[in-house]
Amino acid sequence: MTSHDTDQALASARGALDRVRLQSFEGVAPTRRPRAQRSVGKRLAAIGAANAAVLVAAMVIGLAVVPLGIFGALAVLMVMLAVTIAIAFAPGPRPVAQEKLARSDLKTLPLQTTRWLDAQRPALPAPAVQVADRIGLRLDTLGKQLQSVGDDTPAGADIRRLVGEQLPEFVRDYQRVPAALRGTERNGKTPDRQLVEGLELIEREIGQMSEELARGDLDSLETRGRFLEMKYKDGDN
Repeated sequence: MTSHDTDQALASARGALDRVRLQSFEGVAPTRRPRAQRSVGKRLAAIGAANAAVLVAAMVIGLAVVPLGIFGALAVLMVMLAVTIAIAFAPGPRPVAQEKLARSDLKTLPLQTTRWLDAQRPALPAPAVQVADRIGLRLDTLGKQLQSVGDDTPAGADIRRLVGEQLPEFVRDYQRVPAALRGTERNGKTPDRQLVEGLELIEREIGQMSEELARGDLDSLETRGRFLEMKYKDGDN
């Protein structure tokens, strides 16, 4: 699917959402709760590292300065407990505002978009949340690939438009539809279904972009391998 086809499909879905929204006399947007937090695995790793640092410091003090004794050991345990609680309940990084997504650095754009999309989960239907999770995985892979992609390249511009503009705009269009009308069928589809299909389209497009970037890396690797093979073969001769 070309970028033009993607634009047309998203525009069609966005238009359907707009038509449903205009049926309502109340233009109240659904309640959205901010949801930005680290993964459990990262928090556990941070807790482990911090407590290890406390134990090392305590050992150094106990061996080189003064023995800790029972009260010193209790103090160390209290410090470890305080560190654990502080990290476990610390607020995660706040997601970037939608208006700033498109202006984010290309290399950090997938991560910023993932955080923004996570914050929208409470306002999405369950099937859409599942697709959003898959998009997050796609964005994780894409973020690693973008470290060598320039902002001024065609691939960079396409990724910025899809990830930083079209994806958040499409989700926002859905959220503007009154909750009472999201399950109402119009022209054969409900806004909930339009949302899921649009997100699935975006997921496929992100996956295709990752494949194209990976294909370029594989081509470069193959070219380099052929060069080395020819070089070493010439050296043997």
